[in-house]
Amino acid sequence: MNYYSSQISKLIEELSKLPGIGSKTAQRLAFHIINMPEEQAVRLADSIRDAKQNVHYCKECFTLTDADICPICKSPDRDHGVIMVVENPRDLAAYEKTGKFEGVYHVLHGAISPMLGIGPGDIKLKELMARLQKDVKEVIIATNSSLEGETTAMYISKLIKPTGIRVTRIASGVPVGGDLEYIDEVTLLRALEGRVEL
Repeated sequence: MNYYSSQISKLIEELSKLPGIGSKTAQRLAFHIINMPEEQAVRLADSIRDAKQNVHYCKECFTLTDADICPICKSPDRDHGVIMVVENPRDLAAYEKTGKFEGVYHVLHGAISPMLGIGPGDIKLKELMARLQKDVKEVIIATNSSLEGETTAMYISKLIKPTGIRVTRIASGVPVGGDLEYIDEVTLLRALEGRVEL
């Protein structure tokens, strides 16, 4: 039985499709949006539309950006000879919050998972290998400590080792099965500083 008008029900239904948003939270958000001043609701809608239309992958590292090259890749102050490989843009943001990593990133947009049918060709590995043609000294593999993350790390290590480029893996301190985006900055920094050769 529908308690609300079709417009409200439609808004609740769309909000509940977002990750981590159940029906109760969707309902709360819908009523909050409806009760917002109109100009605030329009700004929210405009920012969603603008992000959807203008945000795309950085041509260098494949993080999300609204420019051709993201601010990190564009920065002359970053060490472009050290590339940290992460699974997604949220992991990149987690490391950036430490304020200590001075290299650049490469976002894979996933991890190898035969169970889910995700192979090496489904993530940004070919693009990573193309980047290694430049003057790269070290590749730090910072994939999650899950089975998929470990599989991806070993695969990348085997690809890069023959090139002579140093390959390291972030150290423990990051719990097994943990996602980088939920880990505090001190733990992330400790894992970065204690990385080991693969």
